[in-house]
Order: sequence, then structure tokens, then C-alpha cells
Amino acid sequence: MSETPELPERESMEFDVVIVGGGPSGLSAAIRLKQINPELSVVVLEKGGEIGAHILSGAVVDPIGIDKLLPGWRDEEGHPFKTPVTADHFLVLGHSGSIRLPNFAMPPLMNNHGNFIVSLGNVCRWLGTKAEELGVEIYPGFAGTDVLYDDNGAVIGVATGDMGIEKDGTHGPAYTRGMALLGKYVLIAEGARGSLAKVLINNFKLSEGKEPAKYGIGLKELWQVDPSKHKLGLVQHSFGWPLDMKTGGGSFLYHLEDNTVAVGFVMHLNYKNPYLSPFEEFQRFKTHPAIRGTFEGGKRLSYGARAITEGGWQSVPKLSFPGGALIGCSAGFVNVPRIKGSHNAMLSGMLAAEHVAEALAAGRANDELIAYENAWRSSEIGKDLKRVRNVKPMWSKLGTIGGVMLGGLDMWLNTIFGGWSPFGTWKHGKTDAASLEPASKYTPVAYPKPDGILTFDRLSSVFLSNTNHEENEPVHLIVKDPALQKSSEHDVFAGPSTRYCPAGVYEWVEEASGPKFVINAQNCVHCKTCDIKDPNQNINWVPPQGGEGPVYTNM
Repeated sequence: MSETPELPERESMEFDVVIVGGGPSGLSAAIRLKQINPELSVVVLEKGGEIGAHILSGAVVDPIGIDKLLPGWRDEEGHPFKTPVTADHFLVLGHSGSIRLPNFAMPPLMNNHGNFIVSLGNVCRWLGTKAEELGVEIYPGFAGTDVLYDDNGAVIGVATGDMGIEKDGTHGPAYTRGMALLGKYVLIAEGARGSLAKVLINNFKLSEGKEPAKYGIGLKELWQVDPSKHKLGLVQHSFGWPLDMKTGGGSFLYHLEDNTVAVGFVMHLNYKNPYLSPFEEFQRFKTHPAIRGTFEGGKRLSYGARAITEGGWQSVPKLSFPGGALIGCSAGFVNVPRIKGSHNAMLSGMLAAEHVAEALAAGRANDELIAYENAWRSSEIGKDLKRVRNVKPMWSKLGTIGGVMLGGLDMWLNTIFGGWSPFGTWKHGKTDAASLEPASKYTPVAYPKPDGILTFDRLSSVFLSNTNHEENEPVHLIVKDPALQKSSEHDVFAGPSTRYCPAGVYEWVEEASGPKFVINAQNCVHCKTCDIKDPNQNINWVPPQGGEGPVYTNM
């Protein structure tokens, strides 16, 4: 029996602040820190091969965050906020028809005028250049894989993943030990269901006394459409078909510059039927008479998928821990009915940065930023989330019609009374994993075959995401108990992983010895849905080697 080779000691680098994640929150935090004190040493670690490579969002952006971070941005050339919203439509879709809801009936916070349709990936690329101009060090292509602690249990940094490990776990000829990035404070900005955030939330019991985290899966395509069908600045949201009235979700069409349209579909991950497939529902959505005309004669350019935090006010964990804090979607700051999170991500990054800078100026290090935890609920972020806190649980418990109607009323009341509602604060209840019901209660769903023109299969879609992983590396989707996967995920729930995954990662292959669970890890677009929705929480998503995964363009 061979012994595990002794690991070489990690090289280390020291900074004032280490930020894990190069999204809107991480980059905003880095910029704000350098604005406050240009002498601070700040590093941003990004697992994507470049800033923006793993960023996926609708996205309609409320400019409150960017206005606060970079007040003069509107006078600059080359910024990515090129398309202001010019029209705002809300549709309810039936099987073959649609009804447009009047704008005056919508709560004011749902109004998108004054907002911008953007590629959030391009926004992050632009913010990355701003950060570097201020002296922030950005290390793309390095995944944070381990939290580092001192003898008292405080966080003192993170370690990047080892490179060059073979599939069998041995060290290949190109093996390189990961580095230790040490900081007086560490900000976790990994996005929804981040691997380090999950560890920290568990280790420091940050979710104690909070409602369960809730998620959706967002799927998106970017299309080049016929110029005659393009309406620059149009924002169109819809709900209803193809989902039934008990399954939460919605969809969007955003008309950007250059005759491009972003089309997306969000399905709440607390759905019950294990035969449902978010990807197939997305493809069906595009065939609706009110939708398909936009794409006739067009060309699909990009595809991607990402988990979205949906728990909101009730589910936000404690944000501070000894040595650092959670920011952005690692904290769960998405406003679900508005389908927006980047403004709160930026605001949280700035808020955390201000408290970190204050602590450093006072000579502190690696202690708890409790003032940040105490500040967020009374900030713009808290006010934004509190007004919509009941929309998701009402939808989940009352179904689409009753939930949307009561949720709309609740938003009006919260708007009128400054965050107060006679309905109080509803609870979410079950986790998304616990929401799935046995397959015996349902019949399989017969989805139509893709036509390759408007609707597509998973593998051709993954190709457009530019996803790549080394074939001879350990699988980064860890099945904790293979026997449980067979006895429960397969036998009880009929293999929902083959349907909830938007990238064709999972297969149940029938062999002479019985069903075999096959993981095509090279297809993974890092959406984290499996980590969330597996009914036994038996799949653990961890980062692959740095720089791998999707490379999204204009997404």
C-alpha cells in the first residue's frame, strides 16, 4: 500500500485584505478599500480564467450601487451601461395566449425605468480594470479551496487549490502546491452557494436562527435577432406557462444593443416533481406564441446557467465571523421579485469595505466585523429586501395565482408603510432538497425533441458556454455515499440529477450489474444546482483546478 506523498509547504503572500471572488461585490469592495486608503494592500482571487468568465446574470441593473461606487461613471467613455430601459412589460402566459398586466398596478419598486440592461460579465471586466488602476492585485485562474485559521479559530486567509493532481489523486509531473493568501481580513464574495461560504456558515453556525437558504436556477441564452424584431431597451418579464400553477418561476426577454436579446428562465428549486427539467421547461418557454416570434430568423450566440439566491431577508445568515465577512450573493442579497441582485452585491461590498477600513485604521486584525453585521438591515440593502420578504414564501405556499396576488398586495403595503405589513414575515419552511417528492407520486414528463432552430439539447448548449475541464483530474462533484445515491436518488426519486442539471453532467447508465451513476464533470458550468437540489444532500460541489469551467461572452 503506497503512502500519501508528503505535501510541500505552501508559499504564502500577505495582504491587508483578501477577497475571494471577482464579481460585483468583490470588485466593489476592493475598489472602495483603495478609495478610502490607497496604501492598503488588497488582492482579489477569481476562479475563472479571467474576470467575468464565470459571471452570468439577466441583467437589468439598478444603478444605485454603481452611482455610489463611481459617481462620475456616466461621463466616461467605454462604460458597459449602454442600454437604458425604455419599456417595461409584464406578461402572464397561458398555454397559447398571454395577458399583459398594466404597469400602474405593479408596485413602484418593480418599475425598471432608470435602470440599465447590461452584460454583467462585461460590467465586472470594466470594474476589474478600475480596481487594477487603483492598485488592487487580481489573480484570475486561481480557485480558493481552503479556509486558513489561526490557533484561536479566526480566519487568517485562504489557500488556492493544488494544480496538476491526476484523476487517481496522485501528483502528476506538473503538480504545484497551492498558495496561502493571508490577510488581516477575508471577504467571501463567491456568489450563490459558494464552497468556502458553505464551510464558514457551517463552522461558525452563521445560519443558526435563520430561515433555510432558498435558491432558483437561472438559465440564459443570448441571441442575435432580426433587426425588425428588436426593440432596444425593452424589458419583458413573464410568469405562468410552461410551469403549472404550483411550480414557481418566471422568465425574461431583455433587448440589448447590437440587435441582441437576452432570454432567460428562472425556476424555483423548491419544486416537488422529480421528473421536471428546468432546462427543458426553458426550451418549451421559447415556443410560446408571445415569445417565439422574437427569435424567428435569429441565431443563438451563448448559453449558461447559474443558481440564484432566493431566501432574502429571512434567510440571510450572520455576515460576520472572526477574521472576515460574507458579501454579495454569498450572503444572499438577491431581490427575487425584481430579479436583481447586483446592486445589493455592490452595496454590500462597499459597506463591508468601509467597516474593514475602519477596523484596519484602528489597528485591528482578524477579529469580528460585528458592526458590518449590525449595519446591513438598516442600510439600502435591508430596506430593499424587507419590502419583498414575503413574495417568495407566499408564492411557494399559495401557488402562482394566489401567491403572486397576495405578494403584490404585500409589496404595496410595504411600500406605503415603509416596510410594515399586516402579514408580518412569512417563513420558508423546507430546504429545496427536502421539497422533492418520490417519483411514485408523479408520471414522467414527455418533453418535445429540440428542433435545433429555436429549441436545443444540453450538449450543444454547453458547447456555447465554452466550458472546459482537464479530463485527467479528480472529479470536482463529490458523491459522499454512492450506495445512498442508488437506493434513494435513483430508486426513490427516479434520478432527478439527470434532469435538474442544465449541462448533462449526470447519467444513470444501465449495466449488467445494475444502474451506474456516471458523472461527466467536464460538462459542468458551475451552476451548483446539484449541491442544492440533491434530495439527500449527497453531492458536494468543490472547485476544480483554477481557470476551468465556462468562459461566458457578453453574458
